Amino acid sequence: QVQLVESGGGLVEPGGSLTLSCTASGFAFSQYALNWYRRAPGSEREWVATISSASDGAVAYADSVKGRFTISRDNPKKTSYLQMNRLKPEDTAVYYCNVYRSRTYHWGQGTQVTVSS
Repeated sequence: QVQLVESGGGLVEPGGSLTLSCTASGFAFSQYALNWYRRAPGSEREWVATISSASDGAVAYADSVKGRFTISRDNPKKTSYLQMNRLKPEDTAVYYCNVYRSRTYHWGQGTQVTVSS
């Protein structure tokens, strides 16, 4: 079955960097777009970034992270990455990866990112 496992979260000071990973199994990873979302305490889930399945790897970002976050994928490793730079306290959230396959949204368990001094 489809499995998505996020990792790489942690505690970082404002202005710091983290790279999150999402490792997939149970489906043809290269054929599907991959999304990152986040949920901050007391807030709705927010879309963060998407990378397409196309060979050009087209990407899109939420305005709140544009210019600071970079999404990428390594199809042979079945892994997507979210490089996060110049982190702010408002980036504190649980980060999830997501794939839409067979009319179902599949989610990982999430990884906590805390930005605090």
